[in-house]
Amino acid sequence: MKLREIAARLDCELAGGGEIEITGVAGMEHAGPGELTFLANPKYAHKVKHTRAGAILVSEAEREVGGPPGLARLVSGNPYLDFARALELFYQPPRPAPGIHPLAFVAQTAAIGEGASIGPFAVVGERVRIGRNAVLHPHVVVYEGARIGDDFLAHSHAVVREFCQIGNRVILQNGVVVGGDGFGFAKRADGTHYKIVQSGVTVLEDDVEVQSLTSVDRATAGETRVKRGAKIDSLVQIGHACVVGEDNIVCAQTGLAGSSILERNVLLAGQVGVSGHLTIHDDAIVYAQSGIGGDVPAGARVSGSPAFAANVWLRAITAFPKLPELLKTMRELKKRIEQLENGKQ
Repeated sequence: MKLREIAARLDCELAGGGEIEITGVAGMEHAGPGELTFLANPKYAHKVKHTRAGAILVSEAEREVGGPPGLARLVSGNPYLDFARALELFYQPPRPAPGIHPLAFVAQTAAIGEGASIGPFAVVGERVRIGRNAVLHPHVVVYEGARIGDDFLAHSHAVVREFCQIGNRVILQNGVVVGGDGFGFAKRADGTHYKIVQSGVTVLEDDVEVQSLTSVDRATAGETRVKRGAKIDSLVQIGHACVVGEDNIVCAQTGLAGSSILERNVLLAGQVGVSGHLTIHDDAIVYAQSGIGGDVPAGARVSGSPAFAANVWLRAITAFPKLPELLKTMRELKKRIEQLENGKQ
C-alpha cells in the first residue's frame, strides 16, 4: 500500500515519500525500510535517528524531529491511535464462517442471532439469548439463561455463567470466567465454613474487553457490574458486587475485594490490591503494587502500600535508602547536644 493511500485512510498530513510502498507496521526499533512506525512519546524522540523505517507517524509538535535522510512523515493528531488504525490496514484476525459446528451443542431453547459462528465443542445452555454476529470459539461455555448482545467474541475456554448479562461488542479472551461464584462463606460454631449461595449476577456493559484468565465474580445478591468501555487485563480478580466504571483500565494481577466501586475513567496499574467496601472516584490513578485501604478522591494519584499521595510517596521512597545514614546523623547530633548541655551545667 502506498504511503499516500495510508495518509488518506488515516486522514493524516503527508510530509514526503508518498509513493513509498508500505508492507506493514512495526515498533521503532524493529521497523524496516518498507514499514511504518510511530512516535507517541517525546521522550523517545532520540531513537528516531536510529530507525530504519520507511515512514513514521508523528504529532505536529514532533514534525521536525530528527531522523535518517528520506524518512517520510505522517503528521497526526494522535500518533498512537493512528498507529493502531494502521495496524488494521495490514492485519485482521481470522473470523470463522457463520454457522454452528456439528460438534457444538446448542440447547433447543437457546436463541442465536443471525451471522453467529459457534465452534466445535462449544456449549450453549437452555434459554440462552445471543445476538447477531457472535463468535464462540471452540470450548466456550455459556450457561443457562445468559443474555448476550450483538458482535460478541469469546475465545476458547471462556465461560459465561448462568443468568449473566453481556452487552454489545464485548470481547472475552481465553480462559475468562464471567459470573463465577463470589467468595462467600459463613463460619459455623465449630469453625467450619458454610457456603453462601451466590444468587446475584454479573453484568458486562457494551464495549467491555476482558483479557485472559481473569475472573469477574457474580454477586452474593444483586449484581457485579463492569460498565461501558472498561478494559480489564489478564489475571485480574473482580470480587462479588464490585462496580468497575466507564472507561476504566485495570491492569494485570490487580485484585478488587468485594463491593469495591471504581468510578469513571479510573486507572489501576499492575498488582494493585483494593481491600473492598470503598470507592475510588473519577479520574484517579493508582500506581503499580499499591494497596488501597480507603476511599481515593477524584483525580488523585496514589502509590505505595498503604497507598498515599504519589508525589509524597516519590519523596518518601527516595529517602528510604538513606534512613540508616540519617539515623546515624541524628544520633551524633543528639550526642553533641547532650555534650553541650552538660558543658553548660
